[in-house]
This record gives sequence, structure tokens and C-alpha cells, in this order.
Amino acid sequence: MAAQTPVNILAINPGSSSLKFGLYAFPEPAEVLAAGDENEIAADKMANAVHDALKRVNGMEIHAAGCRVVHGGDTFVAPALIDDEVLAKIQQLADLAPLHNPIAVTAITALRTALPGVPIVAVFDTAFHQTLPPVARHYAIPDDLHIRRFGFHGISYAWVSHRLTAHIPSPKRAIICHLGNGASVCALADGVSIDTSMGLTPMEGLVMGTRSGDIDPGAILYLLRNGKSAAEVDEILNHKSGLAALSGGTSDMKKIVEAATSGDDRATLALDLFCYRVSKYIGSYAATLGGLDCLAFTAGIGEHAPVVRERICANLAFLGIEIDESLNRAQRSDERLISRGRVPVFVIPTNEEQQIAQETNQLL
Repeated sequence: MAAQTPVNILAINPGSSSLKFGLYAFPEPAEVLAAGDENEIAADKMANAVHDALKRVNGMEIHAAGCRVVHGGDTFVAPALIDDEVLAKIQQLADLAPLHNPIAVTAITALRTALPGVPIVAVFDTAFHQTLPPVARHYAIPDDLHIRRFGFHGISYAWVSHRLTAHIPSPKRAIICHLGNGASVCALADGVSIDTSMGLTPMEGLVMGTRSGDIDPGAILYLLRNGKSAAEVDEILNHKSGLAALSGGTSDMKKIVEAATSGDDRATLALDLFCYRVSKYIGSYAATLGGLDCLAFTAGIGEHAPVVRERICANLAFLGIEIDESLNRAQRSDERLISRGRVPVFVIPTNEEQQIAQETNQLL
């Protein structure tokens, strides 16, 4: 087999108010040539952030680029090479991910302008969950509404599930907790997603930074019947709920833990409810899998909040989970085991940018 021609791939990961990027040299194992991130970016400044990222890799050749897109709907079940038609379809899916898809379109448009002739690939968060079985994919509502569960954070889950195999060669039954400002849980059988806590949109499931997570649909109807518009309900559930609402103002888990430790009642409730919801999903997914071979934590909270990991696992001893306090609280940033029970528990730092680059490389 001929050796792969060396290529440099730029990965762009736009969030609702952030941009991460990395430039990787292939073939595998990929070499990191440059990386960075920028936070607190206004939606109308995302194109500028992309151009700033390109300035930081100025002088390095870029042969291709990949960009994270949150929602691919039923249209995109794998990475797609960007052209005008693909970009238009991504924009059409904005109703399902209003915080993210329009920003991805902005980022991709900026890349196309700055890198004429360079192939650009869209890598979709939803694609990883195309393996959901019918019982996990369907809502119990009429088919003609065309509403189903998709799942998100798929790029992160793809990275972490692959990295888990370095610690457990063939994990049959795994649960991964992606805990950040957006948070979800995924159950994997033989590395394949069979259930996940987010649904049609990224709002379902866990308590998140400003998103409500699971809520009785009747509560939404109640708000609409009592004078709230659809736009106001959207604003409440996406931007004014979650940890920020429970704590009384902050969605920063580090600040919540500090306040709870100092005896603040609202911060304590926010911390308790967040951990309760995660542990409840872990328990239910262990039942779905018929047991559990390993558990992994990733993303901002999952990687950097030992108190949260400890509290989530406190009531899971019946599954064979027992956190080792010294391993859990060690100030490290690498992949590591943090348990001593029958079921190993890992912290696996996610690397969505490298996963985007790898999937781009595979497609091209």
C-alpha cells in the first residue's frame, strides 16, 4: 500500500460563544502544528474569530479544513464535503440548533472566503448517534410530526470512546459523561451509541449551564397558556434555566462548588440537582446495557471538577463503582484511572478538534 501524502488539516470548532482550532499534520499519528481558543465571542464576531485563528497559523500550509456542525438532522449521517447546497441545508437545520448551526455557517463561510480552493468538510455532532435503536430514537408521538431523538456531543464521544480502548481493549458496555456548559450522557455497546440523554435538540436530558434539561412538556404548555410567547419560552429554557437559575445567577461550576462549600443553599441545590441527574442517567443506562464495564468523564466539568465526579459516583456502588479519593483529586490533566472498584472509572480529556481533523482526513 502506498504511503499517504502528508497533509495539514485545520480543524475549527465553533461554539455558541467560543472558537477552538487546531492545525494537524497527517498521516497518523497526527502532529499538532498549532492550536488555540477564544471565548466570549459575540455571534456577529465569529467570522472575525475565524480570521484571527487563520492569522495564528499564518505561513503554515493548509491542505484541507474541517468544521464542527452541531445538527445534521436526517440529512447528514456522516461528514460532508462543503458546497453551496450542503451549506444551505445546514442553515435550514438552524431551527433544531439555533445557538449553533447559524454560527457554524458563519465560520464555514469565513473559511471558504479565506481559503479559496481548499476543501472544507462539515463534521456533525449528531452523526455518531445514527446507531440509536428505534426504542431510543423515537418519541411516543404521531409519526407525521417527523420529530425524533438525534443526540449530540458525538464528536467528543467518538474521541473518548476510541481513547477508552487504550485502557480497556474491548469495552463491551461503557457510559461516557460529557459534562460542560452543555452536558449529556451516552451509553455505548461495543463502541456504538445505543442511547444518549439529548434528543431532538440539545436541551433534553441533564441540567446544563443555562438549559433546563428534562422538563414536563405540560410545563411548556402552561407557560404558553399564561401569556409567554414561543420566543420567550425558548429564551427561558435555553438561556435562563439550568445551573444559572438554580444557583441564583452563575452557571460556573467552580463558583457553584465554592459557594456550596461555604453553605450557600441555592448553590448547594444546583450542585445536588446536577449530580443527581447525571447519576440517575448512569443508573438507567447501566440497565439499558445490562451491566457496566467502564465509566468515563470528559469536558470542562467532567475533567476538572473532582467534587462533582465524587458526588455523582457516591450512590453507584451497587454497580461496582468506587472512586479513589486521592486519584480523583490529583491535579492532573492526562488520561487517568480514578477508581478502585470493580468497574473502572476514567477521566479522558476530550479533543474534538483532533477528532474533526481525523474525520476530515478520512473523508478526503
